[in-house]
Amino acid sequence: MTSQQTHAPALKTQISTLQTALAHAIASRTSGDEDRCTDIPDLLFFRREKLTEPCACMVEPSVVFVAQGAKQMLVGDEAFPYDPEHFLINSIDLPASSQVIEASPEKPCLGLVLKLDLSILAALIAQGGLTPPTERPADRGLARGSLSPQLLAPFQRLLELLDEPASIPVLAPLILREIHYRLLMSDQAARLWQIVSLGSQSQRIAKAIDWLKTNYTEPLRIEDLASRIQMSTSSLHFHFRQLTAMSPLQYQKWLRLNEARRLMLNEHLDAASAAFQVGYESPSQFSREYSRLFGAPPKRDIEDLRHGRAGARKRSETTSSIPA
Repeated sequence: MTSQQTHAPALKTQISTLQTALAHAIASRTSGDEDRCTDIPDLLFFRREKLTEPCACMVEPSVVFVAQGAKQMLVGDEAFPYDPEHFLINSIDLPASSQVIEASPEKPCLGLVLKLDLSILAALIAQGGLTPPTERPADRGLARGSLSPQLLAPFQRLLELLDEPASIPVLAPLILREIHYRLLMSDQAARLWQIVSLGSQSQRIAKAIDWLKTNYTEPLRIEDLASRIQMSTSSLHFHFRQLTAMSPLQYQKWLRLNEARRLMLNEHLDAASAAFQVGYESPSQFSREYSRLFGAPPKRDIEDLRHGRAGARKRSETTSSIPA
């Protein structure tokens, strides 16, 4: 029996003990809520008491894990399940769909999201004398890693700070720095090194995504975008699709259509007004592309959302449903 096999049960027990404590802390602060912001900047708790259909979302650079239950993130045709033994790490702003796959009122799915600070990662790499990982990073901007006691312990200390809010401004930055360090020591280090390395392909794609998010209403010329980030058009297409499972044009359309959906749902704009506001010149083209992404024409989709019927439709948020 190897040393690793000998220590495996003890390691699993440590992880289980830490996750139980985290689950209790999250449960006590989310009763009656699905999502709860905390007094610690960029830390969010979530609670789900039933299984869900995939729900479209934009995932920021972040680390996500469940202390109880299980979820999965869908990117293109790939599923990334995570549970109390695995975490998700995302290094770019990524359109995806989130789904709860293990939850009940008696044992809800409980977890947290911590937004990553890429400047902390860059500083740790530059100042810490860390050895670059030798393995190749994951193709996608999203990846699944294995949780360890070394990573869970600072999260536990971070949550304990919520009981002494006066200490948060002083101690939270120190614990957050440790969490970022532990992530750089995890099995997902290569993904993080790649995204913060100046001049890397991933870092250039991140710059392209930042530009698209700010300028999604503007006409998109791939040649101009490629020139902006100092890549060839073919290289831009290849690496953009590798990281996001979308082309730049599909990414822009996803941004436009989801913002139009928000405008119709929350600000009560009609479909034509929402279409023009997000950059469409043709309401008929907007309606076609909206139907392909969300599975129903704009008016019917918004009515379904307001009456809680949208979840009954088959999932349509896969990237293959977005026109290229």
